[in-house]
Amino acid sequence: MTTVLLHGLGADRRQPLDLLTPAVHAAVGADELIVAPDVRAHGGFLTVGEPADFDIDRLAAEVAQSVRETISEAGGPPPEASAPLTVIGISLGAALALRLALDELLPIERAIFVRPSFDDRPLPEHLRVFPVIGQILADAGPAGTEEFRERAIFQRIVSESPTGGRALLAQFTTPDAARRAMRLVEIPRNRAFTADAELGGLAGRGIRSLVIGARRDPVHPYPLAERWAAALDAPLVELPARDDGLPAQTALLREGVARWLQHTRA
Repeated sequence: MTTVLLHGLGADRRQPLDLLTPAVHAAVGADELIVAPDVRAHGGFLTVGEPADFDIDRLAAEVAQSVRETISEAGGPPPEASAPLTVIGISLGAALALRLALDELLPIERAIFVRPSFDDRPLPEHLRVFPVIGQILADAGPAGTEEFRERAIFQRIVSESPTGGRALLAQFTTPDAARRAMRLVEIPRNRAFTADAELGGLAGRGIRSLVIGARRDPVHPYPLAERWAAALDAPLVELPARDDGLPAQTALLREGVARWLQHTRA
């Protein structure tokens, strides 16, 4: 079988590989094929393109094509000719995983949505910080870090979560950050779904879901994870805040993913 891992905004394929591979292998075996594509303007996907290229439907279609190509290169049959896929997405990756399933771009049997950050609104308040970072990067490059530190929007976030603040500052030091700044401006303008009822359609297609959220995460609000879980009629795993200890959060995340994957194999 195959598991697809999808990274968050500004990260790359290494994020979910490092975080989730141990849980996947523990639950389904070391022979599981794991596919982790880079989204446009992230990691090894060097092309930036135009603002319209960051429409979530286009990004999801590119991800689906990359998954198909990787499976083919590994010698596997097309996804439709083998067992359905499992998809696990973090933040932006959760939104893309949802679109892959809802739009039937890939045959998906199980979906895990980790710290979802997108909802039915373009540019919700908790994502407004990313276009600010993107514009500063476009204007000043990585040297704009200090300017960003002084912005009220950063001060509000770091006061709630110092770890979350450090994660935002890391956007300035990612490879080729200034040239790729458009991703931070355009992607948060997307909606993951149009209404909660759309999420409710997933179970009707036989797709089992799990939602994982964390407390005190200003960019990935826990109430949003609760909303996703309620609309999907899916179990919700609550993680402690990153500021209470990242190793503990990581361990509980992996444990929750592995336990659910094992349970849903039965």
